Amino acid sequence: MSKLLHLIGRRILALPVMVLGVTLLVFLVMSLSNADPARLALGESASAEALEAYRQAHNLDDPLLKRYWDYLVGLVQGDLGETFTGVPISEMVGNAFPITLQLAFIGIAIAAVVATVLGVTAALYRDRWPDQVIRIISIVFLATPSFWLALLMIQWWGDIPGGTGSFAAVVTEWVGFTDDPGTYLRQATLPIIAIVVPAAGSLTRVVRTSMVEELDKDYVRTAIGAGIPKGEVVGRNVLRNALITPITVLGLRIGYAMGGAVVIEMIFNIQGMGQLIFQGITRNDVNIVQGVSITIALAFIVINILVDLLYVLVNPRIRSV
Repeated sequence: MSKLLHLIGRRILALPVMVLGVTLLVFLVMSLSNADPARLALGESASAEALEAYRQAHNLDDPLLKRYWDYLVGLVQGDLGETFTGVPISEMVGNAFPITLQLAFIGIAIAAVVATVLGVTAALYRDRWPDQVIRIISIVFLATPSFWLALLMIQWWGDIPGGTGSFAAVVTEWVGFTDDPGTYLRQATLPIIAIVVPAAGSLTRVVRTSMVEELDKDYVRTAIGAGIPKGEVVGRNVLRNALITPITVLGLRIGYAMGGAVVIEMIFNIQGMGQLIFQGITRNDVNIVQGVSITIALAFIVINILVDLLYVLVNPRIRSV
């Protein structure tokens, strides 16, 4: 137990350092933009006095490190700043981020289940026809871009004019599952499939490779030679040991899925982080882009720390690392 607590403590201590590095990087990149926040907020016709007053009111004339410190203090308090029109970015992110998180997590969860079934099956039937079929499927899935698949599914199954599909092609207003399960499924099904397919292809190949390597180890042959049923050896030992590498990849895929969900949201007009960052770019509102970027980056850090801790549940031997 002491080793487990030590591992958890190390991960928690590393969290502030990583958060500080990410926020500093994003803040510096956004601050070095050529866009003038005062000019963007007040318009091209604003007088020099109005521009100067805006800069002073928003502390834009302060040194860069002081502005970063003020931003960091606000971030700790849940304040991501305001748009150039005075709308709190934390409210906008609070409405959009759960939608993106839902799509990414549901998509990755389904992809993980599909990949585990296909990868384990392929490894157990190595070099036979089930393995060959699954490898072809995984390559096709992996090579399928999410955005192209989304557009294709809209043509096939979307409720577009002249079409026969019943799934939402354009989401006018996002409806939660608890509010209306039927509408939620109509809105979320196609975007989730677009996230699942390439993720499942990637994870399937990782699971198969990891399982094959584990099945070739001496302890597996020894256990089966001793009379232990192969199914029991695979279920109790091989699968647990083989899941270490896929879990690592899974943590990265969650981050990629969140980034992919941003693109998918723009295609389906879903009011998530994708629409939010698109608004920031089209309006040249650096604060929105900065708030969205930091939120996604922090979520990625937290998710990967949780994945590190998940290793302990899968393989207790890592507690001694």
